[in-house]
Amino acid sequence: MAAKTNILLIGATGYLGGTVLQRLLSHPERASFSISVLVRNTEKAKLLETFGVETIIGSLSDLDKLEKAASSADVVFAIADCDDLNAAKAILAGLKQRHAKTGKQPILIHTSGTGVLVDGAQGDHATDIVYSDLDIPLIESLKPTQIHRPVDIVIAEAGNEGYARTHIILPSMIFGLGNGPLFEKGICNRHSMAIPALLQLGWRRGQSGVCGSGKNLWPLIDVDDTADLYIVLFDAARKDASVAHGRGGYYFAENGHFTQYELAKAVGKVLVELGRAKSAEPTPFTAEELDKYPVTRFLGMNAVCKAERPRALGWKPTKTKQDMLDGIKPEAEVMIKSGLIETPM
Repeated sequence: MAAKTNILLIGATGYLGGTVLQRLLSHPERASFSISVLVRNTEKAKLLETFGVETIIGSLSDLDKLEKAASSADVVFAIADCDDLNAAKAILAGLKQRHAKTGKQPILIHTSGTGVLVDGAQGDHATDIVYSDLDIPLIESLKPTQIHRPVDIVIAEAGNEGYARTHIILPSMIFGLGNGPLFEKGICNRHSMAIPALLQLGWRRGQSGVCGSGKNLWPLIDVDDTADLYIVLFDAARKDASVAHGRGGYYFAENGHFTQYELAKAVGKVLVELGRAKSAEPTPFTAEELDKYPVTRFLGMNAVCKAERPRALGWKPTKTKQDMLDGIKPEAEVMIKSGLIETPM
């Protein structure tokens, strides 16, 4: 009988992590997987165990637990805080032990983000710089102080050392509601960050907002399309050790781009339809709002990329900008129903 593939997934109760976990639970080779997850909430741990998942009670700050769990894993999916350098180092230390013990290279699929590409546009202009995940020198030209970059550098260097095959997935602005059994049971978060934040803030201010004039560009990707990339890479890396890793192991998750203004206008239209705004036209965020809600300033940056390496592996995203815009109202309605947006008095 063949040995099982030991999988450790970090971020199982999150939006993207939960979606990836569901893919693993329905994978054609599920019977050959032993899946462990790190989870803080004991009640959610019990629910996860009903799906045949082993649970480790702890958080990213429990470095000893992280290292120990990684030392027993053939594959690690890190889908939690992509800026936690200590957690990343603990995972790598565990994988190094795994390599020393077995002589095999474990696989790390780490989650970063296209936020690493941002400039200082503040909504005033677009950009001509387009990052491809096949152009490693351009990616490596990013300043080490860029958000996500300190951890990305450590992950890539670990892959070059040879004790693990490290792959970095960089999702764009993710959209779409999380769906499926794990979400229906209340185990995982159904919402992304950016669109819900814009809806909540627009609801409070009675009008959609935009940073500057909203001319800057962001890449987009659906949550299910993103999860599909994790599985495409997971399957490819297990079967072929030559799949790009280490210094060359960057994989953008992207299926088009949008201007910040387009998104803000679509949010404004939804606010009008729900009776919360009189005009769909977004107004500039005030200096106070930009300082109080960092996401508003972050969305004013440019981040333009091409996901060429994933497509070469056979990844085929299907959801587009129109799907993102069409999904804003359904998401707002779910947020109202669940109390994430307070309805008018």
